[in-house]
Amino acid sequence: MGRLFGTDGVRGRANVDLTPELALAVAVAAAHTLAESDRSHPPLAVVGRDTRASGEMLEAAVVAGLTSAGASVVRVGVLPTPAVAFLTAEAKADLGVMLSASHNPMPDNGIKLFAAGGHKLPDEIELRIEAAVEANATTAWDRPVGAGVGRVHDLLDGADHYVQHLVGTVPHRLDGIKVVVDCANGAAAEVAPVAYREAGAEVIAIHAEPDGLNINDECGSNHLDSLRAAVVEHGAHLGLAHDGDADRCVAVDATGEEVDGDELMAILALALRDAGELTQDTLVATVMSNLGLRLAMSAQGIRLVETKVGDRYVLEELRASGLALGGEQSGHLVMPAHATTGDGVLTGLHLMARMATTGRSLAELASVVTKLPQVLINVPVGDRTVGAAAPAVRAEVERAEAELGETGRVLLRPSGTEPLVRVMVEAGTEETARSVAERIAEHVRTASPVN
Repeated sequence: MGRLFGTDGVRGRANVDLTPELALAVAVAAAHTLAESDRSHPPLAVVGRDTRASGEMLEAAVVAGLTSAGASVVRVGVLPTPAVAFLTAEAKADLGVMLSASHNPMPDNGIKLFAAGGHKLPDEIELRIEAAVEANATTAWDRPVGAGVGRVHDLLDGADHYVQHLVGTVPHRLDGIKVVVDCANGAAAEVAPVAYREAGAEVIAIHAEPDGLNINDECGSNHLDSLRAAVVEHGAHLGLAHDGDADRCVAVDATGEEVDGDELMAILALALRDAGELTQDTLVATVMSNLGLRLAMSAQGIRLVETKVGDRYVLEELRASGLALGGEQSGHLVMPAHATTGDGVLTGLHLMARMATTGRSLAELASVVTKLPQVLINVPVGDRTVGAAAPAVRAEVERAEAELGETGRVLLRPSGTEPLVRVMVEAGTEETARSVAERIAEHVRTASPVN
């Protein structure tokens, strides 16, 4: 069996790669791996999903798998991924399951798992679940019968609990701030506009009419054009864009200029530092963050710790070191004082609170970071491991690094979920970055051509 888990859960084309049969098998394995065996009552799982039509099918399979393994299930319906993590912790459940492919297009779907407390799984637990899936495929597992079969209940006010939690974290009312929020026709469509309004902002919501098919369709955090236009049209102070499951947030300022995760991290790091809440004056980011973020934080006396790509690695570092803020350039920001995982709506609230507290525009706040030109090329390959590790590719990377010296950097990594190798280059000029990136990308294509 190939590796099931990628950078963020199990993901694939719904009903082709990610079938109901696989969803059921993963649910059974997760129940056996994550549920406590010595409890006097059945294990409990919280299950949520985003707005994809296939989520209904996969939810049925996951619930069947969990209950057939003896776990009772609380279905929370369509909610953001961080809301499912929050409710998993609130319910003292043994595990949480979120059905979403995040920012990926509608035909895809995925399974994200949370352990007790709403925490993402470390690699070793994912490997145990994968082993259990494989073992259960070849060997019959003990099935409970009668009263041992899990029961299913629906939680109807989960969104209300989550919104009240979010609003309760905001240190300053947002009165006077006008914001356009792009809900990506996804899981944020209900909760994001409500949370921002309850915190005091004037809210214009766009792409907030999901129909099961239009999630992330030319909208959301990967497609900012309509958000830019709406911000300018309405004279808003800023725009916020979420992805399909609302664990990301990116912004645009009043002119429509993008403010990405690196700039958001810098803004919130300074806000926490000024409040005396930035533990050890340290920010956690991944290797994908722009070199400009490190330079900006250094100038402010803030240390930057780097991790592998993936917000769960950021989370692991935050928890291990007891730190207060971390995130990714893509807009996954984690504030452990308020959430166990990346939370786009939480990020949006605290960004606007910083604007309200300082009286400064988003553009002014973001100007603390001067980003180096960065070019990212996603190279389709036949084998992503071969494409990234071939000797000719490594030699070209070494040549590029020597050429750039301290004025830039190269990052080459296989995608965790797709047949791609990501080539990222930063340099003093856009022209240099693109030239170097395209040169490396061509070596990757040659090393592992698409069949």
